[in-house]
Amino acid sequence: MRAIAFDLDNTLWDVEPVLARAEARLHAWLGEHCPRLTARLTPADMRAAREALARREPHQAHDVSYLRLTALEQHAREHGYGADLAAAAFEVFLAARNEVAPFADVAPALARLRQRYPLASLSNGNADLARIGLAQHFAVSLNARQIGAGKPHPRCFTRLAEELRLAPHQILYVGDEPLLDVQAAQAAGCRGAWMNRRTTAWPDELAPPDLTVADCQELAAALGS
Repeated sequence: MRAIAFDLDNTLWDVEPVLARAEARLHAWLGEHCPRLTARLTPADMRAAREALARREPHQAHDVSYLRLTALEQHAREHGYGADLAAAAFEVFLAARNEVAPFADVAPALARLRQRYPLASLSNGNADLARIGLAQHFAVSLNARQIGAGKPHPRCFTRLAEELRLAPHQILYVGDEPLLDVQAAQAAGCRGAWMNRRTTAWPDELAPPDLTVADCQELAAALGS
């Protein structure tokens, strides 16, 4: 093994409260700047519109930023506002979406691990490591929008290996999702580590991970860092 790559959401931080807060901040901003829109659309309505857009444009379904911005543009036009308001609204959401608090084990473990291994990130989401304050730990940062596909598509791991200039079997991919992270990585030729922060049972129908850890400090210890 010559490099370690990480999923981000729910692997390095808890994403559900972050997204809930970002949605609330977006809706409050829209209520101030686009009151006709929020008078008719709830956050649930807007989520349903993004899901419908993904079904209409399956080739864009991996790109969560495209779905959110395009849906906002559609909502703005339908309620008599310009597309520029959609862009401003999306930035409000994105700023809040990147106000994350990494788990306490993350920063010290990454600092230990990068002394021995190049580190990378590969995410289906639109987190910005520079805004979050973790970019200095990573030699490579990739997301579904850059790649043109989302996990579990093997193209994600092929691109990861290309960027790291390694063969897939030389990469350990660490994530919280048994199917999208661990099994997808293994199917693409990488090793797969399960970050089981919630102490849940591994699905019986899946082949076991190469490594199971509770947090990043345990990962660093297991790898001798």
